[in-house]
Amino acid sequence: MLCRRFNSLPLFMWFISVLFFAFQFVLRLWPSLIIGEMQCQLGIDAAGIGLLSSVYYYGYAGMQIPTAILLDKYGPRYIISLFALLAGGAMFVFTYTENFYVACFCRFLIGAASAVGFLGVAKTISDWFSKEQFAKMIGYSFSLGLLGAIYGGKPVSLLIEKYQFYPVSIAFSIASVTIGLAAYLLIRSPKKSRGNREDDFAFSDMKCILKMPSIWILAISNLLMVGALEGFADVWGVPYLMVVQGYNKPAAAELVSFIFIGLIVGGPLLAKLSTFLGNYATIFLAGLCLCLSFFLLLFGMLNSWIALVFLFFIIGIMCCYQVIVFAAGAQLVGASLLSITIAFLNCINMLGGSFFHSFIGCTMDIIKNGSGKTHDLLSYSKGIYNSALMIIPISALIGSGLVLFLYFQYKKRKGKKV
Repeated sequence: MLCRRFNSLPLFMWFISVLFFAFQFVLRLWPSLIIGEMQCQLGIDAAGIGLLSSVYYYGYAGMQIPTAILLDKYGPRYIISLFALLAGGAMFVFTYTENFYVACFCRFLIGAASAVGFLGVAKTISDWFSKEQFAKMIGYSFSLGLLGAIYGGKPVSLLIEKYQFYPVSIAFSIASVTIGLAAYLLIRSPKKSRGNREDDFAFSDMKCILKMPSIWILAISNLLMVGALEGFADVWGVPYLMVVQGYNKPAAAELVSFIFIGLIVGGPLLAKLSTFLGNYATIFLAGLCLCLSFFLLLFGMLNSWIALVFLFFIIGIMCCYQVIVFAAGAQLVGASLLSITIAFLNCINMLGGSFFHSFIGCTMDIIKNGSGKTHDLLSYSKGIYNSALMIIPISALIGSGLVLFLYFQYKKRKGKKV
């Protein structure tokens, strides 16, 4: 009774579920810190790195809707624990395999298991907190979860330098299993939430969403603008800064982590901006800023440490346009389709990671093959990196154009600010 009186039990349930949400960011960023080790162990080039990184997002995106259904049917206790154990096992096999296809399958499983990170937290919050507290707790969850992304940068890189790749990887595998066991032993669902609610995700609702051109345009624009986060920050940012800017791995990882620091504060800032400009105008401006930021970076206009810290912090803030995309999607559908719309938008968004990783890696190899194939990613020239990463600002510009088109279409239909 005392726990419930002071609301410590809901907070405890939330904290256990948010642990895996934070930890899955470490697993997501892991390949960017061990590119050299992976190339040596698996004998792969830049295209192989791109494919290995991209399969994570196929698993993550493909499990969005199935995971939501499983959480509704069985609850966070069983699904979070099962997926955390799966991620830990896949991480263990990934550490030791020398087979490229087995490594890809392991990364796919880690991505599929990571899908429960945010969805599990959202389900736990909806079970234990009131509707009035939902938005606030989601905000806290993102802030705490992104600490995992920050830790997954320089601190993990320093651990690898000190203890080598294998012990650190095994430690993370054990950590994932430990979180899974803790979730099974400690997470509970309140009596009011028990019951079968899988009808929340009816196939008829999915068909309705798939028939809406405006949702598809919004989803594709979201995918095109995600390169800064899922293409650069997740994998290619660290080797780019090592080759082009000359930083060592811990320093490069620290710089990239400022993108995630920007994400922590960017959500509330862009949400506030959207109240004045509207959702579509805010997304459009964020896309233009991302495009300009990467042009400044790739054309070598910003080279000092302080300038890059500021640039990456701004990029992180602008990457929070994704939060506004969900709000824009909510404007296009009724309340009954809201959950399935958000799941669909997030699914397409995560496929952007697969697109950018594969495109960048293949482009680097196409250019490099003229001067000889290599399995050392740090041997690619500055020009090759800059040429391959140019897809990020170009895609952001195209995505912004699509959002601008939606803005005028929506304004024409509704006759009011959006």
